Amino acid sequence: MKYAKTDDAVSRLTPEQYRVTQQSGTERAFTGEYDKHFEPGIYVDIVSGEPLFASSAKFNSGCGWPAFSKPIDKTNVTEHHDASYGMVRVEVRSKHGDSHLGHVFNDGPWDMGGLRYCINSASLRFVPKGKMAEEGYGDYLDQVEEK
Repeated sequence: MKYAKTDDAVSRLTPEQYRVTQQSGTERAFTGEYDKHFEPGIYVDIVSGEPLFASSAKFNSGCGWPAFSKPIDKTNVTEHHDASYGMVRVEVRSKHGDSHLGHVFNDGPWDMGGLRYCINSASLRFVPKGKMAEEGYGDYLDQVEEK
Protein backbone atom coordinates (compact mmCIF):
# COMPACT_ATOMS: atom_id res chain seq x y z
CA MET A 1 0.00 0.00 0.00
CA LYS A 2 1.28 3.50 -0.83
CA TYR A 3 0.89 6.23 1.76
CA ALA A 4 0.93 9.93 0.90
CA LYS A 5 -0.41 13.29 1.97
CA THR A 6 -3.05 14.50 -0.49
CA ASP A 7 -5.00 17.75 -0.76
CA ASP A 8 -8.21 15.71 -0.54
CA ALA A 9 -7.15 14.08 2.74
CA VAL A 10 -6.14 17.43 4.24
CA SER A 11 -9.45 19.00 3.17
CA ARG A 12 -11.36 16.32 5.14
CA LEU A 13 -9.64 17.15 8.45
CA THR A 14 -11.62 18.75 11.24
CA PRO A 15 -10.30 22.14 12.40
CA GLU A 16 -8.64 20.45 15.40
CA GLN A 17 -7.06 17.71 13.28
CA TYR A 18 -5.75 20.38 10.88
CA ARG A 19 -4.34 22.51 13.72
CA VAL A 20 -2.55 19.51 15.25
CA THR A 21 -1.27 17.75 12.12
CA GLN A 22 -0.59 20.67 9.77
CA GLN A 23 0.29 23.45 12.24
CA SER A 24 2.13 21.34 14.86
CA GLY A 25 -0.51 21.98 17.50
CA THR A 26 -1.24 20.06 20.67
CA GLU A 27 -4.67 19.02 21.86
CA ARG A 28 -5.54 19.74 25.49
CA ALA A 29 -4.55 16.97 27.88
CA PHE A 30 -7.24 14.37 28.67
CA THR A 31 -9.52 15.56 25.82
CA GLY A 32 -8.45 13.25 22.97
CA GLU A 33 -10.66 10.32 22.02
CA TYR A 34 -7.82 7.76 22.25
CA ASP A 35 -6.30 8.69 25.64
CA LYS A 36 -8.20 5.94 27.47
CA HIS A 37 -8.88 3.75 24.44
CA PHE A 38 -7.45 0.22 24.65
CA GLU A 39 -9.32 -1.83 22.04
CA PRO A 40 -7.14 -4.22 19.94
CA GLY A 41 -6.10 -2.72 16.60
CA ILE A 42 -3.73 -0.19 15.09
CA TYR A 43 -3.51 3.57 14.93
CA VAL A 44 -2.76 5.12 11.53
CA ASP A 45 -1.95 8.65 10.36
CA ILE A 46 -5.23 10.56 9.90
CA VAL A 47 -3.80 12.16 6.74
CA SER A 48 -1.87 9.44 4.90
CA GLY A 49 -3.17 6.23 6.48
CA GLU A 50 0.34 4.95 7.15
CA PRO A 51 0.46 2.51 10.10
CA LEU A 52 1.99 4.12 13.17
CA PHE A 53 1.25 2.35 16.46
CA ALA A 54 -0.28 -0.96 17.60
CA SER A 55 -2.56 -1.37 20.58
CA SER A 56 -0.10 -3.91 22.01
CA ALA A 57 2.43 -1.05 22.45
CA LYS A 58 -0.12 1.29 24.10
CA PHE A 59 -0.03 1.96 27.83
CA ASN A 60 -1.67 4.33 30.28
CA SER A 61 1.02 6.86 31.17
CA GLY A 62 -1.37 9.24 32.92
CA CYS A 63 -0.02 12.15 30.85
CA GLY A 64 -3.37 12.94 29.18
CA TRP A 65 -2.46 11.79 25.68
CA PRO A 66 -2.25 8.32 24.12
CA ALA A 67 1.13 6.79 24.97
CA PHE A 68 2.96 4.08 23.04
CA SER A 69 6.27 2.32 23.71
CA LYS A 70 7.25 1.99 20.04
CA PRO A 71 6.00 2.53 16.50
CA ILE A 72 4.79 -0.37 14.35
CA ASP A 73 7.52 0.43 11.81
CA LYS A 74 10.16 2.91 12.97
CA THR A 75 10.70 4.07 9.38
CA ASN A 76 7.15 5.53 9.33
CA VAL A 77 7.94 7.89 12.24
CA THR A 78 10.55 10.64 11.88
CA GLU A 79 12.19 12.49 14.77
CA HIS A 80 12.99 16.21 14.82
CA HIS A 81 14.62 18.59 17.31
CA ASP A 82 11.95 20.84 18.89
CA ALA A 83 13.00 23.83 21.02
CA SER A 84 9.58 25.54 21.06
CA TYR A 85 7.97 26.98 24.19
CA GLY A 86 11.29 27.12 26.06
CA MET A 87 11.64 23.32 26.12
CA VAL A 88 13.94 20.93 24.30
CA ARG A 89 12.03 17.90 23.05
CA VAL A 90 11.99 15.40 20.22
CA GLU A 91 9.02 15.91 17.91
CA VAL A 92 7.65 12.90 16.00
CA ARG A 93 6.01 13.20 12.59
CA SER A 94 4.65 10.67 10.12
CA LYS A 95 7.10 10.07 7.29
CA HIS A 96 4.70 9.96 4.35
CA GLY A 97 2.00 12.34 5.61
CA ASP A 98 4.40 14.74 7.35
CA SER A 99 1.76 15.03 10.08
CA HIS A 100 2.76 16.34 13.49
CA LEU A 101 2.03 13.43 15.85
CA GLY A 102 3.47 14.53 19.19
CA HIS A 103 6.75 13.95 21.02
CA VAL A 104 8.87 11.05 22.28
CA PHE A 105 10.36 10.94 25.78
CA ASN A 106 12.69 8.51 27.54
CA ASP A 107 10.45 8.03 30.60
CA GLY A 108 8.38 5.10 29.36
CA PRO A 109 8.10 1.70 31.08
CA TRP A 110 11.49 -0.02 31.15
CA ASP A 111 9.93 -3.42 30.49
CA MET A 112 8.53 -2.00 27.21
CA GLY A 113 11.80 -0.38 26.07
CA GLY A 114 11.85 2.85 28.11
CA LEU A 115 10.27 5.19 25.54
CA ARG A 116 6.98 7.08 25.70
CA TYR A 117 5.58 8.28 22.40
CA CYS A 118 3.12 10.92 23.59
CA ILE A 119 0.73 11.28 20.64
CA ASN A 120 -2.20 13.57 19.87
CA SER A 121 -5.45 11.68 19.26
CA ALA A 122 -6.27 14.25 16.56
CA SER A 123 -3.40 12.92 14.43
CA LEU A 124 -4.66 9.34 14.53
CA ARG A 125 -7.37 7.10 13.11
CA PHE A 126 -8.02 3.80 14.86
CA VAL A 127 -8.50 0.60 12.83
CA PRO A 128 -10.05 -2.19 14.94
CA LYS A 129 -8.40 -5.61 14.73
CA GLY A 130 -11.48 -7.08 13.02
CA LYS A 131 -11.25 -4.55 10.16
CA MET A 132 -7.47 -4.49 9.67
CA ALA A 133 -7.34 -7.05 6.83
CA GLU A 134 -10.35 -5.50 5.09
CA GLU A 135 -8.71 -2.04 5.19
CA GLY A 136 -5.34 -3.31 3.91
CA TYR A 137 -3.49 -3.63 7.22
CA GLY A 138 -3.54 -7.44 7.49
CA ASP A 139 0.28 -7.59 7.48
CA TYR A 140 0.23 -5.97 10.93
CA LEU A 141 -2.18 -8.39 12.65
CA ASP A 142 0.75 -10.14 14.34
CA GLN A 143 1.53 -6.88 16.18
CA VAL A 144 -1.93 -6.67 17.73
CA GLU A 145 -2.36 -8.71 20.87
CA GLU A 146 -5.42 -9.14 23.01
CA LYS A 147 -4.78 -7.65 26.45
